[in-house]
Amino acid sequence: MIPLVDIVRQDRKLQPKIIRAIRKITKKGDFILGQEVELFERDFANYCGVKFAVGVSSGSDAIMLALRAIGIKPGDEIIVQANTFISTVLPIIYLGAEPVLVDINPDTYNIDVNKIEKKITKKTRAIFPVHLYGQICEMDKISKIAKKHNLFVIEDAAQAHGSTLNNKKAGTFGDIACYSFYAGKNLGAYGDGGAVVTNKKKFADKIRILRHIGQAKKYIHIEKGYNNRLDTIQAAILRIKLRELDKWNKERRRIAKYFNKQLRNFVLAIPIEIPGSQSNYHLYVVRVNNRDKLLACLHKNKIYAGIHYPNPIHLHKALSDLPYKKGDFPISEKHAKEILSLPIFPYMSTKEADIIVKTIRKFYEAQK
Repeated sequence: MIPLVDIVRQDRKLQPKIIRAIRKITKKGDFILGQEVELFERDFANYCGVKFAVGVSSGSDAIMLALRAIGIKPGDEIIVQANTFISTVLPIIYLGAEPVLVDINPDTYNIDVNKIEKKITKKTRAIFPVHLYGQICEMDKISKIAKKHNLFVIEDAAQAHGSTLNNKKAGTFGDIACYSFYAGKNLGAYGDGGAVVTNKKKFADKIRILRHIGQAKKYIHIEKGYNNRLDTIQAAILRIKLRELDKWNKERRRIAKYFNKQLRNFVLAIPIEIPGSQSNYHLYVVRVNNRDKLLACLHKNKIYAGIHYPNPIHLHKALSDLPYKKGDFPISEKHAKEILSLPIFPYMSTKEADIIVKTIRKFYEAQK
């Protein structure tokens, strides 16, 4: 059996350190905004190469708080790609703003920068690129468009922990960026968690207040805030795992390189990296014409590949009130029927990767 991701294998060697850290917190009793939260925020900011990181309760909450920090209000428009996870756009809607969808580059799966300016109106306040699957968007071009039109840039870096473009980490290109520490991420908590990173003190200060029920200090509430704090125990776990992140990403890249070499001549599209970029390969996503049949074959052989994501944003029933219809984003819609995420995780063996390749090969040979 080969899972899509094997968190247990990845964390096995860290268990003694993690257990000691949890015991230390239980003895101290600082479960809410304890010392480990502050230390993790410092370490994560240093890792990303930014001045400030603020730990929060999830990636979704990171987006909500980032939008509040830059002043998004009802009626504002946020430009975002059509093929992202629903959590990217829900906070926009919760605030009464409107997600303005853009189709994707067919090769990178990220927002098509050539289509952004056509969607800018007087109501547009921000561009919200999503570094999907760990591949950083074309941030130089996006930043130029944003500067030209006086727009904020918010990065959805939920899948891009440690990914780089021109030696700069994800989360350092825009005004503010959002991370998720969901358990299956490259840097994952033992539950939910997230962070907002920025170089602007005013944004970091506001998010610290908003995440803590709007308190400037105890019982002094100056904002209508939320209960969006990162737990001390999760911060301690993340701080331990952060030290392993680059090594784990290197392991993912090793497997991705093997897949690239072995699958290059198959009837499928393998991932690409734009010039100057280095993906963390949070997901290794291929495209195939007969995706569902191949997925069934892999599952039959206990290779638990997945689909990220089977529906573009505008085709979710929950978002049917958005002003879009089937056919509006043809590339996103076509890709949604073709994409397939192969298992990839740190310490996957070459033997396991080879089993996946051989199973795919046998599948295609049987189709002839």
